[in-house]
Amino acid sequence: MKVAVVFWSGTGNTESMADAVWRGARSVGAESEIFTAGNFSAAMMDSYDAVAFGCPSMGSEQLEESEFAPMFEGCLDKLFGKKIALFGSYGWGDGEWMRTWSDVCKAAGAEFACDYVICNNEPDDDVLEKCRQMGVALAR
Repeated sequence: MKVAVVFWSGTGNTESMADAVWRGARSVGAESEIFTAGNFSAAMMDSYDAVAFGCPSMGSEQLEESEFAPMFEGCLDKLFGKKIALFGSYGWGDGEWMRTWSDVCKAAGAEFACDYVICNNEPDDDVLEKCRQMGVALAR
């Protein structure tokens, strides 16, 4: 099983979550690679059995616009039938960006390995364990 963990992080919170997802996938024997959004593209999607996408809430509850959103929009056509998971942190609001993002992925035909994981600001041990379990779910 090949798993890609693709993220954008401004403060390090979503990066910590990405690292936990990556470690979870590796813990059950998956070949797992971690990428920043700028180092991943739609052309790479077919090389992976599962992909975790991580992005914090930005602006008015939206994905980061300069790097992550363009990369992700390019991947939309590759989501049909692909096992994915979503994660990210936020500093305000109630997680609307993640519900919207999840709906976009469902409409594109993605198959979710597990529920998304979000946290307010820095992830605590409970959130990091949920991220680790996300990696395990992606790898199975």
